Amino acid sequence: MVWYAVRSFYRFDPPDGEGQGVYEERVVIFDADDVDAVMAMAEQEADEYADTVGAESLDCFQSFVLADQPGQGAEVFSLMRNSDLDASAYLDRFFDTGDERQDRIE
Repeated sequence: MVWYAVRSFYRFDPPDGEGQGVYEERVVIFDADDVDAVMAMAEQEADEYADTVGAESLDCFQSFVLADQPGQGAEVFSLMRNSDLDASAYLDRFFDTGDERQDRIE
């Protein structure tokens, strides 16, 4: 068995059908025999999660094989992307658009 991390994506409808929808990305880990098994597990988990929280699973999954057993400091997900953007523009474009629901820890 091998540990896999799977990134999945969800959409929540705006309250009362007005305003912006909310999108969520999750990374969940699974212990499976192969990538086909892990994707089947991830799809089932995503459907169950979406039903539980009232979201729509976007049926987009990205898997990552963990090099080590899960534990302190273990890498659980990595995605590499080519881009001509400088570092600040890259973060602004993909990860810090200003629309994230996050707080600064000080």
